[in-house]
Amino acid sequence: MIHQPLGGAQGGQTDIDIQANEMLHHKANLNGYLAYHTGQSLDQINQDTDRDFFMSVKEAKEYGLIDGVIMNPLKALQH
Repeated sequence: MIHQPLGGAQGGQTDIDIQANEMLHHKANLNGYLAYHTGQSLDQINQDTDRDFFMSVKEAKEYGLIDGVIMNPLKALQH
């Protein structure tokens, strides 16, 4: 699953505005990283992270989010 960053803010309006802008900055950075590493367009990432976006293992691999699933972690460490 991918989604937008979550957080909360408290304080006066100025404090909340600062925190909201900071979250938007982090969202843009994270979406840029996802676009770069998955090969998806930034527009697609923005759309998909607007709400919870659930994927199966196969869908996550096709999306470019994962390379595969490690079925036996101990064996994987030996390589």
